[in-house]
Amino acid sequence: MCVGVMGTALASPLYPLYQAHWGLQPSHITGIYVAYMFGALASLLFLGRLSDRFGFLPVLRHGLVLVTAGVLLSALAWSVASFVVSRVLIGIASGMITTSASIGLTQLNRSRNVMRASAMTSFAMALGFGLGPLVGGLMAQWVPLPLVTAYAPSVVLGVLAIYALYQVQRASPGAAAVQQPLALRDWLPRITLPQPTLRRPFLIASLGAFSTFGIFGLYASLAPSFMAHMVPWHGPAVSGLSIAMILFLSAGFQWLARPVHTKTCAIAGLGLLAACNLLLIATTYTNLPLLFVLSVLSTAAGHGLVNLAGIAIVNKVAGPENRSGLLSTYLVVGYLGTIVPILGVGWLSDHLGLRVAIVVFCGAMAALTGVLAWLAQRTPVIEQA
Repeated sequence: MCVGVMGTALASPLYPLYQAHWGLQPSHITGIYVAYMFGALASLLFLGRLSDRFGFLPVLRHGLVLVTAGVLLSALAWSVASFVVSRVLIGIASGMITTSASIGLTQLNRSRNVMRASAMTSFAMALGFGLGPLVGGLMAQWVPLPLVTAYAPSVVLGVLAIYALYQVQRASPGAAAVQQPLALRDWLPRITLPQPTLRRPFLIASLGAFSTFGIFGLYASLAPSFMAHMVPWHGPAVSGLSIAMILFLSAGFQWLARPVHTKTCAIAGLGLLAACNLLLIATTYTNLPLLFVLSVLSTAAGHGLVNLAGIAIVNKVAGPENRSGLLSTYLVVGYLGTIVPILGVGWLSDHLGLRVAIVVFCGAMAALTGVLAWLAQRTPVIEQA
């Protein structure tokens, strides 16, 4: 999980270098970032149920091969088009890896504590996502040829992870189903929903993922651009460290919140996401580093708690027959949060300026997360999750 998702956000602190190297505008950067998200979205829609059919291990192996190939192509990218292709490949692999590894961690969990399995899954995802921009930013700051060498650690770790996974032998739970040839309907996208009585908490969890993916997408795609106006520190290492800190702190909050009730995590996390967006708006007008630090801290805490609660709700409302389908649907809604709003931010940045774009985005996200926190408080079914 960690190595597989490490390459997904690795390019974030490198975007200003690509912008200068190829003469790109902010909308181009958000477009490149969203290309990865379209790949992940397509993977979740068309390949999300493969783990139910073939087992999580074969899907995880192929996902790691694909993501390593995508990262290698990113290092060798000679044009915007080739770089976009590499990002799409990484996105497809990311969808395969997050779904299959999440199912694998749930199946391998010895205890019946769903919250513990959910915390391990979300923790591993946050740790891997955070390692990418941290390593990429540090190398881009001090190592020659940063647009090539920054990807080297991810490629090496990917090769080691592929070798390690092929040493593991595990019987596939769907071995009988594998004997039947794949039909067209097996590849068609299908949105999976829980039974009607459990749809409201699932909707809250999915829209919570939309919010967390959206605010992280803002940092991952445009942090180097807007941080130049907000804080006195600059460079790939600074932007990479800020993105990584959100995810590392998110992982830490998730680990500490394991004993906390799911509903409490959901309400507190959504409230913190509303606060972080308001703090970011205040930072754009004051340029105070302290407000920016508070925004990052509240983003990390909200990101961790909402993701932890979301995956716990999915595990609670899912059965063995629809777990990967529900997880894919949950992640699809989340990835939409990094596509639609981030494209809007890029368009607004070109036409109205980056500050206005951030204010509009943060205002909308603060309203959405505030409403979701209120709905979570009034949803009795979450008490059982």
